Amino acid sequence: MKAAWYERNGPARDVFKVGEMEAFEPAEGEVRVRLHASGVNPSDVKSRAGRPLIAPRIIPHSDGAGVIEATGSGVSHSRIGERVWIWNGQWKRPFGTAAEFITLPESQAIRLPDKLNFGEGACLGIPALTAMHAVRLHGDVGGKTLLITGGGSAVGHYATQIAKARGARIMATASGKRAEHARQAGADFVINYKAKDVARTIRDLTNGKGVDGIIDMDLSSTASLLPEGVLTSHGKMACYGSNFAGDINISFPAMLWNSLTLQVFVVYELTWAERDAAIKDLTPMLEAGSLKHSIGARFPLADIAAAHEAVEEGRTVGNIVLDIA
Repeated sequence: MKAAWYERNGPARDVFKVGEMEAFEPAEGEVRVRLHASGVNPSDVKSRAGRPLIAPRIIPHSDGAGVIEATGSGVSHSRIGERVWIWNGQWKRPFGTAAEFITLPESQAIRLPDKLNFGEGACLGIPALTAMHAVRLHGDVGGKTLLITGGGSAVGHYATQIAKARGARIMATASGKRAEHARQAGADFVINYKAKDVARTIRDLTNGKGVDGIIDMDLSSTASLLPEGVLTSHGKMACYGSNFAGDINISFPAMLWNSLTLQVFVVYELTWAERDAAIKDLTPMLEAGSLKHSIGARFPLADIAAAHEAVEEGRTVGNIVLDIA
């Protein structure tokens, strides 16, 4: 099979190789998927750039979509020919979706609704599931006001749509082209964090109360807003990322006297129950075609280095996808 891989950390153009590799047979409980698209996420880029390799050779990317073409023992042959999307393709495994084929447990290949093409299917594993789980952590959001930081990001774009569909009022932080992207997703108010005082704006818009909940992409910057009253008493902040990987200072007095909850998660490590619930909530929206999917750029597999560079540059609005076949 044709695949892209790296055998050491470093800049994309220095370490990526594209060539032929063996396609593995599915073991018991596994399926082999002929991939048509592979999603490129920031975590894939960070892993290639500097995270320790778990094997001598890494085929990157955890998200993808394609067609099941072979099954291992214990898997129904009826799944052959099924269109699927992939989650955790390269999480704790060396070979991900930047290849013509991937072999993995059948539970990680979810039926792709007919309304979605393969490129859209490659956007679901990390961005859409992160968004769905983050919204679910806030319970019934009907009538609540949520702040979504990075409203123009891939996760923010999905989270805004999901929360709006459940009756929430959305405030989002975004600037430039991403601000309009957030508005198109349904944000009621977009705060240009580069030009506005975010905390003051939120207090003004909520008559001093603060928002009921926060879905946060960058704890390293959002933590400083908590002492400024952006989150109402007994509110929750669900955080899925940080631009700074080290220790982050969080105001204990702000957390204590306002009885705030901070819940941090990474989508790769959702429990089976959490992931199953997120997929069950996401699937009807996909089948109904009620979610907008945004692909900002597409690259052929041979140009995987350019795709990684596009993620690093951060100028592309929407998901970045590799076309495999």
